Amino acid sequence: MYNALGISNETIEFVSKCEEECQAEFSKIEKACEYNSLKVLSSFHKNRVSESCFNMTTGYGYNDWGRETIENVFKDVLGAEDALVRSQFISGSHALTVCLFALLRPGDIFLSISGKPYDTLDEVIGIKDNPSSLKSYGVHYGQIDLLNDDFDYDQIRNYLETHQVKVIEIQRSKGYSTRKSISLEKLGQVIKFIKEIDSGVIVMVDNCYCEFVSSSEPTSVGADVIVGSLIKNLGGGIAPNGAYIAGRHDLIELCAERLTLPGEGREVGPTLGINRQILQGIYMAPSTVASALKTAILTSRVLEKMGYEVEPKFQEERADIVQNIVFRDQDKLIDFVRGIQEGSAIDSYVLPEPTSMPGYTDPVIMASGSFIQGSSIELSCDGPLREPYIAYMQGSLTYPYGKLGLMKALERMKRQK
Repeated sequence: MYNALGISNETIEFVSKCEEECQAEFSKIEKACEYNSLKVLSSFHKNRVSESCFNMTTGYGYNDWGRETIENVFKDVLGAEDALVRSQFISGSHALTVCLFALLRPGDIFLSISGKPYDTLDEVIGIKDNPSSLKSYGVHYGQIDLLNDDFDYDQIRNYLETHQVKVIEIQRSKGYSTRKSISLEKLGQVIKFIKEIDSGVIVMVDNCYCEFVSSSEPTSVGADVIVGSLIKNLGGGIAPNGAYIAGRHDLIELCAERLTLPGEGREVGPTLGINRQILQGIYMAPSTVASALKTAILTSRVLEKMGYEVEPKFQEERADIVQNIVFRDQDKLIDFVRGIQEGSAIDSYVLPEPTSMPGYTDPVIMASGSFIQGSSIELSCDGPLREPYIAYMQGSLTYPYGKLGLMKALERMKRQK
């Protein structure tokens, strides 16, 4: 069957040996998966999730019992006072935008302390001109880059002592950068540091790609509000779209009124039959994230043994599901991404081409043979065509499919030599 899929005995043997070396790391992932599964199941029982929660509302979406139950489950699982979970969020970037516009007012200062956020927020912030940006509304933006993959505490202190900052944003995952993703330990240390200087500043964490990677979330280390997408970790590969914002109740209320309208807030928003998929998605999410992590660990070990620079290395602690492979060669990056597409379930015959994408500066090549468009929790791989030519691989709904996808990518790389 392997040979029929175009996978050679040589590749099978090589990947199997690497897999044996990863078993200790796999065991750690499985323990975290069990703990997170306990959290989800406990919340389902506490909130009396029932078949009636799957019913849909239309129009205004008044009195949607299932929607309220979903938000109570997410609140519990994320360790937050409150949560807003809606299909009306188009993406994680949209949820981040709603949160920023909800919390900031003209004249306020918004500070990023993890460097420049995702490219998709450039026009939201006003880094790139847009008449609808925060900048156009008089919101001021400040940025402090990381220092050797850690926060620049001196710069943060100096900024907070000389400016009245309203919101500090921290992006945990690396995006299209070369830095490491931010662990909960480092996150907790910097939040404690910030609050000692100014207890009133709102700490907002972009938690995309990071949920269920460990046994707790940023709310446990002092984050005021966290944001993530449902076509990443917490959707479990089942939720067809949507995102969440979770955290302090007063901040979630502001976000709800920005998403819909003042005076109605979270009381409106039809679910249109999506409740079952969201609930089933978060139910499956611990296992799905574990599969994505195991796929990333195996990929890291395999590509490292092939001589490529990888981050993180297979035995390193992980903060998200993203695996970097540094190719330092445009053609090798393109070949690997195309190989992942060949190993995907959907559109395996399609040849990805680098192209311009909304919100990104450089052409991007992307493999995403997914059931849900843009779903990063499914096996996917992408990268901008700029030095040092890094492939950002993430996902896989199951570990066996992730392993097979990796094998297909290896076979393509061999063919292109």
